[in-house]
Amino acid sequence: MTASAIPISFLPSVEFDAQLIRKLNQVGPRYTSYPTADRFTADFGYRDYLQAVTGARARSNTHPLSLYIHIPFCESICYYCGCNKIVTKDRSKAVTYLSYLKREIEMQGRLLVGANQIEQLHFGGGTPTYLSDAQMEDLMTHLRRWFSFASDANGEYSIEVDPRTVTRERVHALRRQGFNRISLGVQDFDPDVQIAVNRIQPESETLEVISAAREAQFRSISIDLIYGLPKQNVITMNQTLTKVIAANPDRISIYNYAHLPHIFKPQRRIAEADLPDADTKLDMLALCIKRLTEAGYIYIGMDHFAKPTDDLAIAQRQGRLHRNFQGYSTHVGADLVSCGVSAISAVGATYSQNVKTLDEYYEQIEQNELPIARGIKLTMDDLLRRIIIQMLMCNFELSVASIELAYPISFKTYFAAELEKLRGLEQDGLLTIDDEWISVTLKGRLLIRNICMVFDRYLNAAADVPHTTGAAEARPLRHSKTI
Repeated sequence: MTASAIPISFLPSVEFDAQLIRKLNQVGPRYTSYPTADRFTADFGYRDYLQAVTGARARSNTHPLSLYIHIPFCESICYYCGCNKIVTKDRSKAVTYLSYLKREIEMQGRLLVGANQIEQLHFGGGTPTYLSDAQMEDLMTHLRRWFSFASDANGEYSIEVDPRTVTRERVHALRRQGFNRISLGVQDFDPDVQIAVNRIQPESETLEVISAAREAQFRSISIDLIYGLPKQNVITMNQTLTKVIAANPDRISIYNYAHLPHIFKPQRRIAEADLPDADTKLDMLALCIKRLTEAGYIYIGMDHFAKPTDDLAIAQRQGRLHRNFQGYSTHVGADLVSCGVSAISAVGATYSQNVKTLDEYYEQIEQNELPIARGIKLTMDDLLRRIIIQMLMCNFELSVASIELAYPISFKTYFAAELEKLRGLEQDGLLTIDDEWISVTLKGRLLIRNICMVFDRYLNAAADVPHTTGAAEARPLRHSKTI
């Protein structure tokens, strides 16, 4: 059988090399944006965002929007979680939050009149299904009042769901409300692991939600797993993978647990003695890659696997995969408008982030201003490096000629220092470089963050600043290990 005749699902999409990972594993960004969010400053404010929106309206004929809605509430705390969330059983807090969230949505809708076509919607949190069925219905109605949504066939409308918070009937209701993609937080099926992270979630509950999603004709079902949790080992991970593969989701995300208790207080409840060591974590990662690729899933990149027939895999093959704050996306070029506490927007050549506390959020909306706390205007160098990082993260290759056509530079001259660093990674087997292409190898795909870090001007500047200077560039970075 020739290579061209081999079914897509049988072609290798990633290669695990434990020795290489041990050598090169380091702390680094996930590049859901470039510059990364830790580079945002309070110098960027509401008026800067208004200027960016003016540009978005001028591009309305060619650029649809992505819309992100942040629901910060959870009923209970999961010890591993590093999300911006509010744990409460007081449902009145959600009522208050929704009243202000709807006001922010209206403000954004008024600003974007004439450029408010939505082709992608994502509800994240927290737990979006913390909202009642009636609250979600009301919120979706409000969104449609201020934004124009593409048809169900053309739009991608997703919601993160905690299987412990929804019934079969609720899943069907979400589909009727317009969601066509659903993502389920699972993390691990092992009872001891669930107890250790305070997330008791019987397998039957998850399977019931998956079954309901298929009945309701959701276009895509995704499952999130985490490796490196307390009480996990290769045996328990293998058992969880067997159950997940049998459930047959369209997408599977497998995240590396980053234990950062100095940043995320809930993680202080995890006993470090219960955490698997570095070698065990690597063994679990190798197992995940082996089991999922054998089951026919394609490695998309950065923890994500998808069936060959899934939109993500198709977009990657066609060179139109994109990456934003929600992960990988098929909607290239869409400005991202985000509403809710701590939410981050990406409009034109800017990023902006909302305030992180409810009190600040409510206060700014009371003043009839969007609750923007900080952000950044991208320079031409930022835009250049952003597209390079996007291409590498999404396609695992970079056309030098395409960059030189889009920007008035000589790639070899402009990135002479970066190419020198890449030569070292080439010797390690992560990539190949010639006059026309930078191509990431199957081994290098797992370490794509390392490759992208070479092009991160801010990260490299921070490395060159003496820690005694107290300069902003030298501040500690809030990043996880690349593997």
